[in-house]
Amino acid sequence: MTKQYRIGQIVPSSNTTMETEIPAMLLARQTIRPERFTFHSSRMRMKKVVKEELAAMDAESDRCALELSDARVDVLGYACLVAIMAMGHGYHRVSQERLRSRTVENGGAAPVITSAGALVDALKVIGATRIVVVAPYMKPLTELVVDYIRNEGYEVLDYRALEIPDNLDVGRHDPSLLPGIVAQMDTSNADAIVLSACVQMPSLAAVAKVEAMTRKPVITASIATTYAMLKALGLETVVPGAGALLSGAY
Repeated sequence: MTKQYRIGQIVPSSNTTMETEIPAMLLARQTIRPERFTFHSSRMRMKKVVKEELAAMDAESDRCALELSDARVDVLGYACLVAIMAMGHGYHRVSQERLRSRTVENGGAAPVITSAGALVDALKVIGATRIVVVAPYMKPLTELVVDYIRNEGYEVLDYRALEIPDNLDVGRHDPSLLPGIVAQMDTSNADAIVLSACVQMPSLAAVAKVEAMTRKPVITASIATTYAMLKALGLETVVPGAGALLSGAY
């Protein structure tokens, strides 16, 4: 019998990309592997990517975890990398443990993945220590993200803050612009490119091009989250067309 998995997604209310890119990857995987996936979301309010709104939004994540555990999902993904990183160094571990405990209390125990934790873990998986980062946030928040990643033991050689304050506009950013942005950065000494440090900024369509252009592995918050979800489910971490991390090599 074909195994079915329920994927729970904790989504910022203005996010339009998590529910497109992550399902796109897992549905692409269905063309080469037998497992099947359904997708179930709960939303927390957020419109502007500013620290105050991010903190208020994060406070709603407990309710979302409860709602999704009512549906007995098999894994939960929390997609707001900057909301987690804005709460202080190492907060992804605190958040994952707290939200998992909500599912346990509700009788629907399931692992919780944060895109923030997934990204820093993915860099370790591919053996990267020196990276360059592209992020859509305003400069102060981007610097906060860079500082969080550095605190996890990585060297950020260069970064670009695209300075898009409205979260809906982040979701409308054209991924075909990303190769040109990376081309303006010094990637020569980098082990990997973080093409989108944000699940809301579309990037999947540009990953293959940037890998070919730089000859470096390219990861994004969405790709890292998908990898971590598959790992948590005990499934082979392979997705066609989703870059090095999901090539099956790791």
